[in-house]
Amino acid sequence: METAWNSIPLEITYEVLGWLAFFSWSISFYPQVILNFRRKSVVGLNFDFVVLNLTKHSSYLIYNATLYFSSAVQRQYREKYGLDEMIPVAANDVAFSVHAVLLTAFTLFQIFIYERGNQKISKISIIIVSAAWLAGAVCLVIALPSHSWLWLISVFNTIQVIMTVIKYIPQAFMNFYRKSTEGFSIGNILLDFLGGSANYGQMAVQSIDQNSWVNFYGNIGKTLLSLVSMCFDILFICQHYVMYGGGGKKASSPATKLDEETKEPLTESSDQAGSVNV
Repeated sequence: METAWNSIPLEITYEVLGWLAFFSWSISFYPQVILNFRRKSVVGLNFDFVVLNLTKHSSYLIYNATLYFSSAVQRQYREKYGLDEMIPVAANDVAFSVHAVLLTAFTLFQIFIYERGNQKISKISIIIVSAAWLAGAVCLVIALPSHSWLWLISVFNTIQVIMTVIKYIPQAFMNFYRKSTEGFSIGNILLDFLGGSANYGQMAVQSIDQNSWVNFYGNIGKTLLSLVSMCFDILFICQHYVMYGGGGKKASSPATKLDEETKEPLTESSDQAGSVNV
């Protein structure tokens, strides 16, 4: 049975904040896609970030969709956290996850069709992603006999939290190494930060209405998702606007750098040849 709201204004606020988070997070994928399309290049976008992000959103979709649509999982949730507790996944959470998987997969597709220089997906990321899905498969086998579905989707929720923690690290280091954020859209980060803020507001409104903060620790994945994402968003904002002066020095593509490296020796050789002839 669906738990009722105690306050109509708070219920409306909850829905508004939820869809604000949905639109902010959903639109945040487009600046990077558009930037890649305009440049016909993905140089500056870390490939490990995209691959880890796809695993993260896929895991989160499994969690959100199952908890939102499955009555069996909802029953197990209420048995664990309280019969009068609201399910901490809304329709906008499911819609966001579906959209996120599709857009991240499309960004991965762009990596294969646009100029990428000498960038490639690292073996470490491949190992991490493989280990994550292997762990999910093993847990599925373990959960089948006892029908421990809530535990199973909690595993996928944990996977998405882990992916959220580590997925930004390669991009942050790449920006630092290049001393530039060129090729990595800051629009994505600004919208992501807005979505995270709205998401926390939505959870707080629900907790106030129900006079219970189990919403935060009962859906720890959603809580940590916003917290970690917002911390990295602040880092990227500092890199873009403060550390590297609105994008930093224009980073050369690998091909350009190679030309620059080979051009100087040729010039020196020409000068030396000229001196000998004189």
